Amino acid sequence: MTEQSPNEQISILDIPFENTDMASFEGRLQQRINDHANTFVVTANPEIVMYAREHRLYKQLLTSADFVVADGIGIVLGAKLLKQPLAERITGYDLFTQLLSWGSDNLKSAYFVGAKTEVINQLKQVVHEKYPGLTIAGTHNGYFGDDRNIVADIERTHPDMVFVATGYPKQEEFIAKNRHAADALWMGLGGSFDVLTGTVKRAPQSWQDMHLEWLYRALKEPSRFSRLAILPKYLLAVTKQRFTKS
Repeated sequence: MTEQSPNEQISILDIPFENTDMASFEGRLQQRINDHANTFVVTANPEIVMYAREHRLYKQLLTSADFVVADGIGIVLGAKLLKQPLAERITGYDLFTQLLSWGSDNLKSAYFVGAKTEVINQLKQVVHEKYPGLTIAGTHNGYFGDDRNIVADIERTHPDMVFVATGYPKQEEFIAKNRHAADALWMGLGGSFDVLTGTVKRAPQSWQDMHLEWLYRALKEPSRFSRLAILPKYLLAVTKQRFTKS
């Protein structure tokens, strides 16, 4: 089997993942932002992939995105099982903070939707301090029913980037429904606002280097252990995919 070249896609349980590294992918997104190209990025982990297997409309939504990247180490493991290794894991949080930094350096604007009211208020302060060149086009907490006011505000402010941190599937559904509101980068980010504000502590670098962030989070939040049960089911499904295609 020939080695995958960067920027090809690898299908894992019918979800097309970008096979690229962080630096290359970030560069592609920066160019698209500069060109005002409407761009939908999904940062996916095994939970998202398995949810898509059970929910046809959500799966269609994921495959309609411009890019799906491997946020979870389980996706990287799945690609290895398929003998099509990904170039790199691209975590949503790292991509988020690097885009904020680039946006600050290049005087871009961003709109933030998600998290609790106190977290989103704290986020504004953190962004002002860490990324002073970035304009905050607007913010809204993640607890809403009718999204029309948020969408109208995004249409009015025309941000360069829209970050939605309401957790799957809500964040991807919101983006797919409303991305017409601005020719911007639209990306779902799960709990990234909580991490940026320090509300939730990210795993130490040593745990990140060993790809054990998931275990660190579970130890800090035991309620998450039940969610880890999806991983063996996911790996079994990927194994079946490998031998079916063989």
